[in-house]
Amino acid sequence: MANTNIDRETLRELADEGNETALDRLADLVDAAGDLGELSELLDEGSMRAGFLLTRRAVATGDLRELQRISDAGYDEAGDELERLLKAPADGQGD
Repeated sequence: MANTNIDRETLRELADEGNETALDRLADLVDAAGDLGELSELLDEGSMRAGFLLTRRAVATGDLRELQRISDAGYDEAGDELERLLKAPADGQGD
């Protein structure tokens, strides 16, 4: 990756000015730092990259409520993953 010295503050400024690439890059940095709160904020701001990253995490942990929240925030693929998980066989597990 070229120029890994770009800081979060600079990316935030560029994203606030409407730069989608900076918003995506900021989502990647926030995800790498494990800051789920800020990642959720980015999703609320319309970052589809943040939606993808949050969805990936929620699928890995089987967090159905989080998938619903992500879908409600506008990332449709989270709804698709939620439906897929809901339709999957229970593998002999009961509630």
